[in-house]
Amino acid sequence: MTRAVDLVEHAPAVSVALPDAVGRALASAGVVEAVPDPYAPGRWSLRAGSKVGAVAVTAPGGAGSFTVRIAPKVPIARLFFLLGYSLNTQGLWRDGDVGVAGHPGLLPALAHAVERQVDRALRQGLLLGYRATEESSLVVRGRIRETEQIRRRFGAMLPVEVAYDEFTTDIAENRILRTAVERLLRLPGVPGEVRRRLLHQRARLADVEVIARGRPLPAWQPTRLNSRYHQALRLALAVLDDTSVEHAPGGLRVDGFLFDMNRLFEDFVTVALREACRAHGHTARLQDAHHLDVAATIRMKPDLVLYGPDGAVRAVVDAKYKAGKRHGFPDADLYQMLAYCTALGLPEGHLVYARGKAAHAAHTVRHTGVVIHQHALDLDQEPSGLLADIGEVAARLVNTPRV
Repeated sequence: MTRAVDLVEHAPAVSVALPDAVGRALASAGVVEAVPDPYAPGRWSLRAGSKVGAVAVTAPGGAGSFTVRIAPKVPIARLFFLLGYSLNTQGLWRDGDVGVAGHPGLLPALAHAVERQVDRALRQGLLLGYRATEESSLVVRGRIRETEQIRRRFGAMLPVEVAYDEFTTDIAENRILRTAVERLLRLPGVPGEVRRRLLHQRARLADVEVIARGRPLPAWQPTRLNSRYHQALRLALAVLDDTSVEHAPGGLRVDGFLFDMNRLFEDFVTVALREACRAHGHTARLQDAHHLDVAATIRMKPDLVLYGPDGAVRAVVDAKYKAGKRHGFPDADLYQMLAYCTALGLPEGHLVYARGKAAHAAHTVRHTGVVIHQHALDLDQEPSGLLADIGEVAARLVNTPRV
């Protein structure tokens, strides 16, 4: 029997009856804030932070399984727009492309989107490529690995240790797609029709190896030859990235995917600003490393540093998904931005938040003249309005006065 626990991002904690092992697994995996309820033995207090998604915890010995679903505060369609834009500015999520609006939950919508993109990638058949292979063989193929032959065979002629490039479908691109499909199939809550289509995609990828638990994902490079795979791979990697969970602590099996809304918002803002500023002839570098002190011992990495056509630093931006105070923005963000402006020699700095009481605020720091701008983006509006607001922020960046 599977029990489902539904939470909302950054909502108040809820008390849930859970086995202690399951509560500890959720806490150790960083899925939610989980602590034993001091007023009710056998219950745990669960509170979702900035991570949204779904996680299944299976207890050994027939103790049952538990699914924790964390819903985002923003509409599902908007979350996928943020994700798609940060992955591909040309529009991974166009209206009608995958129809995620027809699925009210994050897991059903994601499973549907992955299946649709995989289906489009595989319509012309599986991509073939060369894969470096090393094995023991009774015939010589490729080149002989002399060192391994001597070390393993002690002078025997057969079998032969060989290395060669094999032309196969079992390549990095197909492995990533197969593993993402397997990840989603292990999660309860995928609609029956979507699960049936995912099983069909798994059958198409049957000759491809699944990436084992704990192993790093294979590297791939976007090229003209694998262009039809690009969107499917970007989405599959979003499912399989390092915020997802897949391990077995203490006999419990934990499977799932998690999107960190902090990182998702930061990625969207910086990528969208980079594209908007490029139209003005400026260049933006993301996570650009600089130093606060003269001795270069205090490292800092603003989310975005803007450079003018002459190569000089023109603006600095940090994106913050959630304000920490009920009635305003966190003061610590202002201190951090002041440090960035001081180190970079800029008269203005920019903080970009999600939501907010006002669209824009500006603070002039005493004795320095540095102006710190605070922008707030309304994520509930349509993508066109959101990108228009990004365009207004970009216009302020490129028009920042020189020192």
